[in-house]
Amino acid sequence: MANQLNTAEMLVKCLEKEGVEYIFGIPGEENLELMNALYESSIKFITTRHEQGASFMADVYGRLTGKAGVCLSTLGPGATNLVTGVADAHEDGAPLVAITGQVGTERMHITSHQSLDLCKLFEPITKRSKQIVRPDTVNEIVRIAFKYAESDKPGACHIDLPVNIASMPVGEEKPLEKKHPSPELADIENIEDAAGAIFSAKAPVILVGSGAVRGKCNDALTKFAEALKIPVLNTMMAKGIISYENKYSMWTIGIPQKDYANKVLEKSDLVIAVGYDIVEYSPTKWNKEGKHRIIHVDSSPSHINKYYQPEVEVVGDIVNSLNQIRRRVHRNNEPEYALRVKAAMVEEYNSYKDDCSFPMKPQKILLDVRKVLDQDDIVISDVGAHKMWIARHYLCQKPNTCIISNGFATMGIAVPGAVAAKLINPSKKVLAITGDGGFMMNSQEIETAIRIGTPFVTLIFNDGSYGLIKWKQMDTYNKSCYVDFGNPDFVKYAESFGAKGYRIESAEDLIPTLIDAFAQDVPCIIDCPVDYEENVRLTNHLRELGEKEIE
Repeated sequence: MANQLNTAEMLVKCLEKEGVEYIFGIPGEENLELMNALYESSIKFITTRHEQGASFMADVYGRLTGKAGVCLSTLGPGATNLVTGVADAHEDGAPLVAITGQVGTERMHITSHQSLDLCKLFEPITKRSKQIVRPDTVNEIVRIAFKYAESDKPGACHIDLPVNIASMPVGEEKPLEKKHPSPELADIENIEDAAGAIFSAKAPVILVGSGAVRGKCNDALTKFAEALKIPVLNTMMAKGIISYENKYSMWTIGIPQKDYANKVLEKSDLVIAVGYDIVEYSPTKWNKEGKHRIIHVDSSPSHINKYYQPEVEVVGDIVNSLNQIRRRVHRNNEPEYALRVKAAMVEEYNSYKDDCSFPMKPQKILLDVRKVLDQDDIVISDVGAHKMWIARHYLCQKPNTCIISNGFATMGIAVPGAVAAKLINPSKKVLAITGDGGFMMNSQEIETAIRIGTPFVTLIFNDGSYGLIKWKQMDTYNKSCYVDFGNPDFVKYAESFGAKGYRIESAEDLIPTLIDAFAQDVPCIIDCPVDYEENVRLTNHLRELGEKEIE
């Protein structure tokens, strides 16, 4: 009996059985037993500087690996600090398991220091939120949490461990085996109905979302589009699912204004929605009149929405569904209108390549970034005005090389997200692109990056304001208010951490600065002044584009 495991030790054994590599978090009094158990574990604990940073690290880990990222906090304020990242993972479809400490069960019925009902708190932002109240249930609760978190649609789960339960013996319990069920295949009748609808359509278009990235559908989708000559629009979270260089790639849809991609969608008579999640790009934005016929191809049934009413649902393994449909359809006609739109997009994109104005235009910044990064390297985008430009102008050849939070759309994700991305991809260049507002929300995690040896580069679009809100204010009221602020000297700020700082002083500086920064063995911060007058110019340009036909 002397060697019998307690609940905290068994929880760690269960995490090891799940294949957990890292836990991101901050220790506290109510998780001392768990921290002590982790000290003897093969799992690496990454001590962060804020629990929100920990949850964002777990969030991006989950998106990039498909395995649940794990974050940990103590009770009360530690747990509430996890909430934003947990909610982001849940909305964006990233598998995540959050573990919180809790007061002892003997104190739960009375008012108690730092006590909150954390299961109720996490319930709206997770697929499952459970408290361990009996030591002999820990193996079941952990296995269920990971099963829910990693099953379609992936999301967040929460485990709450009271401090007195953590130290209790578990008896003869053991970790449960992790099962890997075979993917379910779509019904053949639905596949044939989908094939028939595509064959009869005059102007079909593919709208592809993040579910296709999770389903590793890039090869199958590319073959599908090329064989059937159908243009492809990807959401922000599905960038790279088909290479931007592919003839049928119409790039990204989903910025607030109607863009080139919207013109292709508006001309279509059939939308083939592949791995599409309405949280990414609401059907009210593209089907408010209900004129589009829709085929839903996904591993899960469609959401209920009056503007998204598929006439056929092909539910099952997406790769298999695409291959089965492709074999049953033959199409000869090229999408001439879409190809004209693509040519106009490419012409506009290339028009900025020699622009040397300063402060730099966001289009030029992203063109230069693309020249420096290889096709497998990773960009983590924060949320703000720069996110709209990344969606429109940072072009990808492969999926999961541009991570954008666009379900919950959370500021502050880029720096901690880049920590996780570099941790699991040490041989790739990792670039966090952020506004100055978003950077200051979690810049403290630069110290975490230095301590654990993850030398990524942060590129700050510096405009001294919350640029996206200013953009919307200017568009709505032709004036802005309450969005401007001051910044520290970002070069000195970087150096104070032991990182390397750079300041861009001309457009010609950016490429050599990026090259030098990626050659360093410490994290680097690049302060790049940006011309956000381009925001209003883009709004006006897209209004003009919407009123004219592309010949």
